[in-house]
Amino acid sequence: MIILVGGEKGGSGKSCLAQNIAVYLKQKGRDIKIVDADPQGTTIFWIKEREANEDVENIPAEIATGNIRETLKALSEKHQDIIVDAGGQDSEALRSAMTVATHMLIPFRPKRRDLRTLINMEEMIKLAKTVNFDLIVNAVITQCPSLPSQAPRILEAKEVCTSFGIEPLNSITTTRNIYDDADENGISVLETKADKKAAHEIISIAEEFLKI
Repeated sequence: MIILVGGEKGGSGKSCLAQNIAVYLKQKGRDIKIVDADPQGTTIFWIKEREANEDVENIPAEIATGNIRETLKALSEKHQDIIVDAGGQDSEALRSAMTVATHMLIPFRPKRRDLRTLINMEEMIKLAKTVNFDLIVNAVITQCPSLPSQAPRILEAKEVCTSFGIEPLNSITTTRNIYDDADENGISVLETKADKKAAHEIISIAEEFLKI
């Protein structure tokens, strides 16, 4: 699989999801590699933190920029799964990755400024599918308030995604400090016992999105 985590809006947790999905697949015994195509280099920094942590297994990674289509095709011949962190902007890396990815996950917070980007994302997906017919695309609502009173806002965000032809996952992430705390140590929420609910969120997303 070539798993692309990206979108047009920053701050919705793309790097966090890419990193946690990578660890999920690693724990499944898959041969994986991470490609950081985000100019901010968030995931590569996480990889360096991870390499310094003797308690966790290293994950191979590399940086790629510009048109990364051929790079991803070549890597997919060497590894079972490639996880691409494309960051939160409309870029050449994002668009080129969409032409070869098998799966694309687009995180949105349940906020208007995030959901406004659906218009452009819909057009980008249509364009990518003219050459990549089998691309599987899902949205995921992230950083959701845990208060029951906010449930209608989450449901509304999912409905907006559906209206633009981007099917949202049933699974979500909620606002939890453990996501940031784990990132600072180069680990995943799957590798810490501090918050089992966060681990459950990631497992639920991965199972629903990737069907493994």
